[in-house]
Amino acid sequence: MKALNVLVLLASVVLLCRASPVLEPVMCNEDHSAAAARMAVHDINEHHKHGYKFRLSEIKENKMDKVEEGCTIELHLDLLETKCHSISPKHFEDCETRQESSGAVMANCTVMMAVKDGNANVTRYDCDTRQVRTNREMSRMCPDCPTLIPLNSHEALTAIEKAVHEENINSTNEHFYVLQEVGRVMSGWMSSQGMYYSSEFVIVETHCPMGSRIAIQACDPLCPDRARHAFCRSFYTKGSGLRSVDCEYYPALNTTALGPGEKEPQCQYPHLMHLPRPAGHPSPAVHHPSAGGGRPPPPPPPHAHGHGQGPPSFAGSGPPPHAHGHGHGPPSFAGSAPPPHAHGHGQGPPSFAGGQGPPPHAKGPINRERVLPFFIGPCNGFLAYSDPALHPICPKPLPEPRNIPELARP
Repeated sequence: MKALNVLVLLASVVLLCRASPVLEPVMCNEDHSAAAARMAVHDINEHHKHGYKFRLSEIKENKMDKVEEGCTIELHLDLLETKCHSISPKHFEDCETRQESSGAVMANCTVMMAVKDGNANVTRYDCDTRQVRTNREMSRMCPDCPTLIPLNSHEALTAIEKAVHEENINSTNEHFYVLQEVGRVMSGWMSSQGMYYSSEFVIVETHCPMGSRIAIQACDPLCPDRARHAFCRSFYTKGSGLRSVDCEYYPALNTTALGPGEKEPQCQYPHLMHLPRPAGHPSPAVHHPSAGGGRPPPPPPPHAHGHGQGPPSFAGSGPPPHAHGHGHGPPSFAGSAPPPHAHGHGQGPPSFAGGQGPPPHAKGPINRERVLPFFIGPCNGFLAYSDPALHPICPKPLPEPRNIPELARP
């Protein structure tokens, strides 16, 4: 395991050292479209800090208007989501896109650029991010294929929590890692195991030494540039529990050693994904084998609340309010049922669009400092009704945060 981690780190260093492809200059002539589209996709990926990188699929339209000392360019682009998470050092043009059977995601973008004195700048873009085929369409085409479910699905978060715990106790890392972001979750049905969850997520290094006994909530991540990150995949079934977890670690961007007596700087991590537990189930302390006592017991399971009985109707797996086309029609086991205890549209707290909120049934005190950013939803709440299974491309410029009412404690 240790040798494998070293190889992954070396490979990541090589990727980091590779120079990004040089962008061609955008000219105000008839041959501008290819260079302009490449610059536009580069700019979109530079500002897309969540989810996955995108690649250009097609230039649908382009229009150029000459102005004094330059021109303005309007592009209509089709992009495809890649398998590279935004934390990956790999350039987006070297990333593989997904097949439809793997939950392909696309984005239709309108991009505005300004070219003046030979310098081109992307001034504005707005994208519609959605699945290439909805869950309903996929269930008709391939009834046995897994489908994307919301990022805040209770079952998915339970499976991911177990995966993060397992990675921490079995790795050779010096520090404890916590969940930063859920990338995507696909769910399906196995006749011998029941429901399964194939998850992708990002974990981030914290201040907590691995040999210590510290509650999860007490572990704050290192500053974003000084923390190592890892992109992980896990597979979990109802019948057998966690089957596998595999993480690819990336080195910290800032590896400058601290001076004598110097402490790690403290930084706010506004986008940390928190995993609150139901009342009466405190988060487990970190027990590493090196601390004595051998292998720690697994974290206690959350309250069932009737989940997994009879035909699945997954909590948190329904479409957001006013969703169009996603998850309607005959049940497809995943992403097809509204969340339990839903109280109509627009009532109560925000609907956690984009998966950025605590899982349903979470009770007890809320850590507002950590959870509040995820109540706002993707793109400062601007895309309130986006597909909760995806990380949408936020518009540029990003709108100001919407006013969020004071959250009532359960």
